[in-house]
Amino acid sequence: MPFSPSNTSSLLPASISDEERLERLRLLRAEMAKAGVAGMLLGSTESLRYFTGLVWHQSERLLGALVTEKALTYIVPGFEKSRVETLPHLDGEIAVWEEEESPAELVSSLLSPTGKLALDDALPLFAYHALARAIGSERLVDGARLIRDLRLVKSPAEIALIQYAMDLTLEVHRRAHAILKPGIRASEVVRHIDEQHRALGAEIGSTFCIVSFGQATSLPHGADGDQVLEAGDAILVDTGTRLDGYHSDLTRTYMLDEPDAEFARIWQIERQAQQAVFDAASIGAACSSLDDAARAALGAHGLGPDYALPGLPHRAGHGLGLEIHEEPYIVRGNATPLKAGMCFSNEPMIVVPGRFGIRLEDHITMTETGPRWFTEPANSPTEPFA
Repeated sequence: MPFSPSNTSSLLPASISDEERLERLRLLRAEMAKAGVAGMLLGSTESLRYFTGLVWHQSERLLGALVTEKALTYIVPGFEKSRVETLPHLDGEIAVWEEEESPAELVSSLLSPTGKLALDDALPLFAYHALARAIGSERLVDGARLIRDLRLVKSPAEIALIQYAMDLTLEVHRRAHAILKPGIRASEVVRHIDEQHRALGAEIGSTFCIVSFGQATSLPHGADGDQVLEAGDAILVDTGTRLDGYHSDLTRTYMLDEPDAEFARIWQIERQAQQAVFDAASIGAACSSLDDAARAALGAHGLGPDYALPGLPHRAGHGLGLEIHEEPYIVRGNATPLKAGMCFSNEPMIVVPGRFGIRLEDHITMTETGPRWFTEPANSPTEPFA
């Protein structure tokens, strides 16, 4: 069965262009100037990918990029230079450090003598300590807001990639639902989901997959061991993939046969809470108000309050992009106002301890006129797809 997304063109969206990354760097440099910092050090993080296109996995050796007013300089272990040169990345000088040398000293040599250095908030602690020795802790600045405020709002190209990935994963959910029957093992479903992600064009397959049956659905991130589906079990499937680095993340909870009255009741409350989050999402609304809306919907049915169970044990949602969990967090106390281009999950899970849990997770992107679903919510306790 060929993949044909319901909400987008069936054509694979274009990858993020060099022109878009250069614009991101321009905006970053403008924010650096406002903050009075001379440089921004990006580590082997998703922010390195966001600004430069270079993808590298973090290790004990510092590899990243130094952004200054005029230059983009990659900081690279000497023996990795030839590999870095083969990988997609924006043009920039490659400054190398050898095994007996300090990459922190190399960064210091590229920075103005008195200039402040903003740090990627995902840099490891060992890198911070080395930089503090080489540059001085008084010249190191938390660069989180310089990075995160730019990454918070997605461009049309980013949203198109997320949309395609979401549509793809929704189709994988449908295919997983079609093979479920009593006696199947969770591991079989996990393997099938990975195979179907690959079959539909996700080269890395599933980035994660939780398949839970019965009482295990009450554990938000699943149980250990390989469960076997029994007749009458609740089924929770939570999975996703990546497209050009951008994540999908979708959860459905359902039964194959008609549920008992309590499961059906809690399922409908979960769907009401999810809709309450969507309805509360308006431009300028505080992220916390969406979490409040979910808890109010549950409280109207005697669930909660706060994080008490039966009820919602965690935040109502999280941002999504190059990281599966990133800002904005839909959580109590977060005053961040919603803006057009923000993307986040809507998953006010209800846990009934010792019995079952129900999580319906779809994602929202904010438009100038309000929220839009990436995927349509589930239809009923036995019909997990709209």
